[in-house]
Parts: sequence; C-alpha cells; structure tokens
Amino acid sequence: MKNITVTKTFLPPQEEYNTILKHAWDKKWITNRGDLVLRLEEKLKDYLQVDNIIITNNGTIPIQIALKLFGHGGEVITTPFSYVATTSSIVWENCKPVFVDIDPIYLTIDETKIEAAITDKTTAILATHVYGNPCNVYEIERIAKKHNLKLIYDAAHCFGVNYNGQSLFNYGDVSTCSFHATKIFQTAEGGSMFCNDADLYHKLYYSHNFGHDGSLKFHGLGINGKISELQAAMGLAMLPYMEEIIVERKRVVEYYNNNLRTEFIQTLKIREGTDWNYSYYPIIFDNEKLLLEVERNLNENNIVPRRYFYPSLNTLKYVEGNPMPISESIASRIMCLPLYVNLEEENLKLICSIVNKEHV
Repeated sequence: MKNITVTKTFLPPQEEYNTILKHAWDKKWITNRGDLVLRLEEKLKDYLQVDNIIITNNGTIPIQIALKLFGHGGEVITTPFSYVATTSSIVWENCKPVFVDIDPIYLTIDETKIEAAITDKTTAILATHVYGNPCNVYEIERIAKKHNLKLIYDAAHCFGVNYNGQSLFNYGDVSTCSFHATKIFQTAEGGSMFCNDADLYHKLYYSHNFGHDGSLKFHGLGINGKISELQAAMGLAMLPYMEEIIVERKRVVEYYNNNLRTEFIQTLKIREGTDWNYSYYPIIFDNEKLLLEVERNLNENNIVPRRYFYPSLNTLKYVEGNPMPISESIASRIMCLPLYVNLEEENLKLICSIVNKEHV
C-alpha cells in the first residue's frame, strides 16, 4: 500500500505542459520574464480579479522584499502561528520579530493584542491568513493606519480566497502567495506579490529584478526574484484545472466534516464572509498525547499527516520570543489530515475511523 500523504501535487497532463513550454524552446528564451511569464501574470490578474501581480521564483522572496522596503531594521509585529518562513524572513532582513498571540478559534493573529505590542521601534505588521482563513483585516488596517505602520500579509495559502466580495490579496500594503508544489495552484516552485499602489508596485517590480531600469541603469537595490519560463508554463497548464481542483478538495473536506467525531476535536472555523479554497484540514486534539497516539496509528496504516504548524515560532532558538500560551498550546495539539485531488473514499473512511477510534 502506498503512503497516503498530507498532500499530493496536482499535475496537469504532461503533453499540455510540453505544448505550452514549446513556445519558450522555439524562442530560446527560458528566463528573464519571457512571454510565458507575462501571459501567466495577465491570466492570474483576470482569474484572481486583482490589478497588480508580480510572480516570483518562490513564496518567501516576496516577504523578504516587502520587509526590505518596509522593515528598516525595526520591530515587526507578527504571529507565532505560521510557517517558519514568516519569522525567518523578518530575522533574515535584520528586523526583530515581536510576537502577538493568536485567536483560539480562527488561529490568526489576535488583533486585540496588537496595539499593546507597538513601540517607537515598530515599523510594520506581518500577519498570516492561516490555512487561507482571513485575519480581521479591517481592524488590523485601522491599527496600522493609526500608528503609521506598513501592513504585510503572508497569504501563502490563499490562492482563490475571496473575503467580503473581493480577493484576499487586495488587503494590506503588500500581500504575498506561494505557488509551491504543495499548494492548490503550483508552478513547482514559485510565488507572487500583490499591491494596489502604483508607486509601490514599481518598487516591488524592480526589487525582484536586481533593481534594473533597462539594461544599464538601476532604479535602486534589488535581488533576483524572477520566475522562469519553465515554471510559468506549469502555471499556465494548471489554470484550466482550478475548478476541478477546488471541487475535489471540497469533497474531501465535506467527507471529514460529515464523518469525524468533532465533539472530541476542534476543527477550523472559517471567518464569516470568506469564500474559502479548502486548502488544509487541520484538527486540534484535546492534548498532545492524544495527537501523538493518532499520528502513530495513522503512520502504521501508511497514512502521513503533518503537524502543521509546529512548533510555535516564538520558541525558535534564533528569536527572542515571549511566551505565547495560545499559540504554543494549539501548535502542540494541531495536525493536518491528508487533503488532495482524487483521495479515495476508502482511504478517507480509514483515516476517519482511526481518528475516531482514539476517542472511544
């Protein structure tokens, strides 16, 4: 029996990918923002209903670029409950992460605790829409404007998510996304950044392209965040299948919702007004011991869930993090169940039976 992993990359038919990629072969242009990259950006703007997008070679580079522009070596208020890239990007850009604990229901940063963490050294807020579940964007925006802070959203999980009638990428000064192979929409490795301000878009654009202004001049400091034609071809091949992908993931989520004994576990509550993308299925156990027992029994049946996110980022050795009791508790008890296209019902039945059995 093959492993049932927490996710499985959706791959479009190889011949369709090759047909798109042939354009790059014919032009002998495989990087430096060729036709396929430009085509993908235009299609994504239409699909996501956003005005500006820059696609990049991974999902971390956009966060680093935003922090380079906004962080200025200061303190960045952030969440301890996210993937490590959120915090490591802050440290990498010579800023100091200042953690604020999370909401125990939505799992996003607790907006009621942000203002107490602001000091005269604070330059930005970097919050994560956890599992595609929106932060309280209106309250966080109010706080950011009140204190003249820049607002960055790590929206790695949010491809296709709408909140109150518009793309979740439209909130904040800069929003970022991941197109990693494990994500709903993937370009093998890749990512993107979004903003609504034309001047800021210009800065983001040249920052991801070495700072270039033409071939011989430079607008300013930049790095290499460009995506290749090979990756863009994968994105173009993926787009026609997005409806199928969402429908399939919804099927799996609904199976879990209907068959897991949720009186013994907590599941993710999606914020009202959200058109969700079914990106992950996390369950929160009463205690870590029970999580480890379930994980062991799943593994014995070749089922590989993931403790995601673990550990709470305030406990990393390279940060100075105060105790975050809610995040630390949730991180020790949360596990994401397998969720991907064509996950067979017999395997879903097995997963649910193992999880439920532990509560008998």
